[in-house]
Amino acid sequence: MTETIWEPAPGAAAATNVGRFMAEHGISSFEELRRRSIDDVAWFWDAVVRFLGIPFSTPFTEVLDTTDGIEWARWFADGQTNLAAICVDRWAADTPDAEAVRWEGEDGAVRVLTYAEVARHVDGLAALLRERGIGPGDAVGIFLPMLVETVVAAMAVAKLGAVFLPVFSGYGADAISVRLEDAGARALLTADGFHRRGKPVPMLDTARQAVAGVPTVTTVVVVPRLGSALATSGRAEELAWPDPTPDGAPERVATVAVPAETPLFIAYTSGTTGKPKGAVHVHGGFAVKIAEEVAFQFDCRPGDRLFWFADFGWIMGPWEVVGALATGATLCLYEGAPDFPDVDRLWAYLAHHRVTILGISPTLVRSMMAHGDEPVRRHDLSALRILGSTGEPWNEEPYRWFHRVVGGGRCPVINISGGTEVGACFLSPHPVEALTPMTLGGPALGMAVDVFDDHARSVRGEVGELVCTKPWPGMTRGLWQAPERYLETYWSRWPHVWVHGDWALVDSDGRWYLRGRSDDTIKIAGKRLGPAEVESALVGHPGVAEAAAVGVPHELKGEALWCYVVPAAGVEPTDALRAELVAVVTDALGKSFKPSEVRFCSALPKTRSAKVLRRAIRAAAVGQDPGDLSSLEDPGALDAVRSAR
Repeated sequence: MTETIWEPAPGAAAATNVGRFMAEHGISSFEELRRRSIDDVAWFWDAVVRFLGIPFSTPFTEVLDTTDGIEWARWFADGQTNLAAICVDRWAADTPDAEAVRWEGEDGAVRVLTYAEVARHVDGLAALLRERGIGPGDAVGIFLPMLVETVVAAMAVAKLGAVFLPVFSGYGADAISVRLEDAGARALLTADGFHRRGKPVPMLDTARQAVAGVPTVTTVVVVPRLGSALATSGRAEELAWPDPTPDGAPERVATVAVPAETPLFIAYTSGTTGKPKGAVHVHGGFAVKIAEEVAFQFDCRPGDRLFWFADFGWIMGPWEVVGALATGATLCLYEGAPDFPDVDRLWAYLAHHRVTILGISPTLVRSMMAHGDEPVRRHDLSALRILGSTGEPWNEEPYRWFHRVVGGGRCPVINISGGTEVGACFLSPHPVEALTPMTLGGPALGMAVDVFDDHARSVRGEVGELVCTKPWPGMTRGLWQAPERYLETYWSRWPHVWVHGDWALVDSDGRWYLRGRSDDTIKIAGKRLGPAEVESALVGHPGVAEAAAVGVPHELKGEALWCYVVPAAGVEPTDALRAELVAVVTDALGKSFKPSEVRFCSALPKTRSAKVLRRAIRAAAVGQDPGDLSSLEDPGALDAVRSAR
């Protein structure tokens, strides 16, 4: 039996959102709910809409339509709604003085807006965009850091029935222009810059370069963060962000009721080859799925304060915006770095704003853990009641540290897994069930996921492909202008089965774990190995802060195991340490997986969302083109890998 690290206190499960849902439907156990939600997905998602009170201006009469196959499933298709109505309008009418957004800048500045105030700001921007000819179906880029205005931007575009494009705030001009051009964007919402690690980070020049090559963009609206002057000439007109002060209240802009299957946003993902993929998400399905996840998996409700350390250009950015606001909670945002100007900045932020639900990546936990317990313990984190994580597999010691030190041993770690194209989670624990270290719990509610071997047989106790055999509301409605690419990428391996590209394992106790991306898999002499297992062994050594494992071509074995290691603070990279680490991995995984190389470097290449780019490390190791690096936060980290010894 696997160790239980957390379980709900007696009586606590019944008080959760999911506990109340179970009681409403006469369901006696969570496993019964999970089975029923998967067996009858139409029943479950219809019940979710009603339980959460998600507004449809025109009620739907059919929950799920699979006439064109599950690959092109339609949800709530004859109903009408709008994301802005779900996230802003209803709360501005019902609870206008409730806090909607809390924001803090790296310089310590704080802004707090109520739902009524957010509604006024949304109307102000929507009116400006409408004056510029933006309407239903038009694409609008959002190239912003995590500001109050970022939330306003998404809701204003949605309110008009237009389509927003979340763009990573660290992108260069070329990466932005590719996305704007692909979508035929008509406007770009940006800032003149932001602050990170005590320095201004300019954005406006980058935005100007990006739109210069996209003739469809005729309007650029700019948030004045750095005091930069707007251009007075040029093809794309630059406008100041509207400020709806009490003396200049904006006109009310009617929220456009759109069919539930209307595109809401396009989330672009990068790959090793080809142009970025634009995953299309829609008003009805995305809002319903995300609201359910945040309500049921994170038990979020009015009065909660949710903070997920994310950029809006990563799917977790729209996820946290929609999730917090669709449940009537307070969305918490932070502009800067988590360890600047002091290593305890993240913990100070959580304490100051009394955050109740926190989400960060395992990599970020590992980097904060390196500073020890004291920076965490000097702050009062007693408001926390739920911890969340996603993005990559866990290693055991960082997971336990996160649970023990940050959560005080009393908060469940809701470790979720999904993806940009999923629009949500495949796997997740829930705060009504006992948790084991590093687990993903099991299938998220309403998600028919499984683990297949190479012959499409469901397997337990061995690593296989993570698949999904039924549609879900949050799934992408295809890739923008690339239906064949969508079918080839996710549906081509087995008929009517979504293959996600993750290795997964279900153990003898029925607990689910990820073993890394299938394209990160290392195959040595025919034996398959996930990098997470190697990295977990390495970071368990006190001399290691971070590690990445990759497979490189080998004449005899097919691939050889190479490990890149960032030493812990104050640790010298020596041949003796290298030998110790080789032994650690060999002892943990067996002689077949003895590393051929252990190389020391000062940093690992990561995205802004703190995911390690293993494909870039592998490419650097063998001298190949690493592909699209537009999401890379620090290009210098790749140089550190190239020079690793």
